[in-house]
Amino acid sequence: MRILQSILVVASFLLVSGAHAQTETPKGYTKGSIIMPDNSSIAGYVKDNMRKNAAVAFIDEKQKKTNYNGSDILAVTIGSDNYISVKGDFFKTICNGKLCFVQKMSDASGKISYNGNEAVFASGTDGKPGDYFIYETKTKELKLVTKKNISEVATASFAGCNEAIEKSKTVTDDVLQLKDAVIVYNTKSEK
Repeated sequence: MRILQSILVVASFLLVSGAHAQTETPKGYTKGSIIMPDNSSIAGYVKDNMRKNAAVAFIDEKQKKTNYNGSDILAVTIGSDNYISVKGDFFKTICNGKLCFVQKMSDASGKISYNGNEAVFASGTDGKPGDYFIYETKTKELKLVTKKNISEVATASFAGCNEAIEKSKTVTDDVLQLKDAVIVYNTKSEK
């Protein structure tokens, strides 16, 4: 009888601890999702390793852990932050639309990935982590924005939208202020 009670206690403990482990966020991870190259989405927990090695670690609902390089996925959401992947690099999306204003989070240049047994070296993108870019969603073109070229990039990116060009002229020392002009452009171009 005692053996039966012991087995029941152990079985109950395993069921409760197993259910608890599946609802608890793994240490260092945040609830998020990944968009794969076929546009399918997978929900789970994500660990940001973008600056360290241009990758994210992902744990799915079955507790399977997978590492994804920037070249393996289209986008990732970590908590409330959205990131896109371009040429193996991750970019934090600051504002979205026809034009996105993004900040580079990784440096994938020279990173090795494998296509079967064949090693492929990522070319990465211009700039360094922390730099800002305008990303045109239709052409998938990135334009690096610096204090020196902000006027030139804004004029080319906002062609046909004088309100956005004028707003870009108010940007002072902080390139991040250009997001307001991108928002104006996206709002005007939707009409």
